Amino acid sequence: MPRPTGRVLALLELLQSGGTRTVAELADRLGVDGRTVRRYVEHLIDLDVPVESIRGRYGGYRLGPGYRLPPLMLAEDEALAVLLGLAAGRRAGLPGAGSTAGETASAKIRRVLPEHVAGRLAALLDSLAFTDPSRPAAAPAPVPDAEVLLTLADAVRHRRPVSLRYTDRSGHRSERTLHAYGIVAHEGRWYVTGAGPGTGPDPGTGEERTFRLDRITDARPLPGSFEAPTDHDPARQLLAGFAAAEYRHEVVLRVRATVAQVRDHLPATVAGVTELAPTADEGEQWLRVELRAERLDWLPPVLAALDRPFVIECPSELRALVTAFANRLASHALRT
Repeated sequence: MPRPTGRVLALLELLQSGGTRTVAELADRLGVDGRTVRRYVEHLIDLDVPVESIRGRYGGYRLGPGYRLPPLMLAEDEALAVLLGLAAGRRAGLPGAGSTAGETASAKIRRVLPEHVAGRLAALLDSLAFTDPSRPAAAPAPVPDAEVLLTLADAVRHRRPVSLRYTDRSGHRSERTLHAYGIVAHEGRWYVTGAGPGTGPDPGTGEERTFRLDRITDARPLPGSFEAPTDHDPARQLLAGFAAAEYRHEVVLRVRATVAQVRDHLPATVAGVTELAPTADEGEQWLRVELRAERLDWLPPVLAALDRPFVIECPSELRALVTAFANRLASHALRT
């Protein structure tokens, strides 16, 4: 159970976050009753912290203006949030995050952290990769557990096997063993990539695996160690896994375009692209584009926006959808 002094400091942190806090809210956050909250407020006032009492229906407590904050103190999860925010800001090119100010802020935080905390956070930042291009999530994504994140980062750095308790998208729970190669941030979600332990004469190689961190409820290091492939790219493994995921339709196209033109409309998370040898009669670059999709109705507008010659190898249903889409566009264009 936290000591009273710890709760008084927690009360100060809540008030420092701004606004007026009701007694009921503070009591709930601190796990005490209203009378105890008032006693903690008196302790802060005795320490010359200007806590103001606001009366009325929406009253409560707030910090008075002009209060000078004490030296910065961060808990482990708070330091993690700040350092990851700076790393993500540098990756996204946010103003200030990639400048000298961002670098010095990160260095200052690391310097004042306890040694064991600084080591765990350094392991995470060293193992972290971002997919390219970096794009914001369409909606707020579930947040992974900080302890799980740090445990996996330590496993990546020291090449230790790790046991995971995982819940897949269908709700099935299982326990997995993973040789973690890296941690990847992709469009607001976090993933760990690696391989399962192999069997037979070479136990160090197994099937490549990727897990969403917010679906991991527990991660525990296991005895032993493993050797990771020297040429492994965690971000590339993640994107390749997305493109090869099992869906209802398998689509194969030939497109006369550059890789950059295709990628503007079909990113690596959606489609795989292979360059084909130029034909003697055409002499232009064709690409084979392969993807899997649960529905096909979104592809005709994408192909129209791409505006490059293409051939649909399969499925036949897509040909019908593209033809119907083209007929609708033509009928709309002819209206007066």
